[in-house]
Amino acid sequence: MIKILIVEDDENIAKMIQATVSMSGYEPHVCHNGTDGLERINSGLYDLVLLDIMLPGLNGFEIISNRQNHTPIIFITAKQDVSDKVTGLKLGAEDYIVKPFEPVELLARIEVVLRRYHKNEQLLTYRDIAINIDEHTCRQGDAFVSLTPKEFELLVFFIRHQDMAISRSQLLSSIWGYNFEGESRTVDIHIQQLRKKLGLKNVLITIPKLGYRLNSEAEDDTTFRNED
Repeated sequence: MIKILIVEDDENIAKMIQATVSMSGYEPHVCHNGTDGLERINSGLYDLVLLDIMLPGLNGFEIISNRQNHTPIIFITAKQDVSDKVTGLKLGAEDYIVKPFEPVELLARIEVVLRRYHKNEQLLTYRDIAINIDEHTCRQGDAFVSLTPKEFELLVFFIRHQDMAISRSQLLSSIWGYNFEGESRTVDIHIQQLRKKLGLKNVLITIPKLGYRLNSEAEDDTTFRNED
């Protein structure tokens, strides 16, 4: 399992980040001061670090300057100045996220960095569905299911973000890219195809006026079910 170290002195924010990464199947570990954070980073036990800048003891810039390995670091901070972002990236951070942020945005940034370091899980399962990222294949039971590239990416995205409400705009930016100029109907069509091909009608549900959610359990309340 991917281990993520969260170095954040605000306990409420730390708990929020911890819950977010846990939801995607990562193993979170938390510490609340810079001195402890540097010691843990230097242990080499973690696949990724989510690091605040303003910390008791050592600050985030001091930590990244004194780390003894190449564990990837994403800064998560309230410091919004461009100069701070430039400093963080020049010191070797993989990314720089300004608070407040959406959980889905954080998870997307985490996935990009893990993929860059070849640390993403390459085998995913959901119910009787098995996904092989390297081979770009999808099996349901004993049978292979043919998915288009975007259908495949959508399925992987939903499996990694189970039980989270995902807006159409978030799906467009994550799967099609921020510069995609199509209509949100594109998302709807691809969702319909996934439901039909994999029998996900009762678990890949529509949330009115927002988007979709892949439930880890079947949805009993038919209020949110899509008619497609």
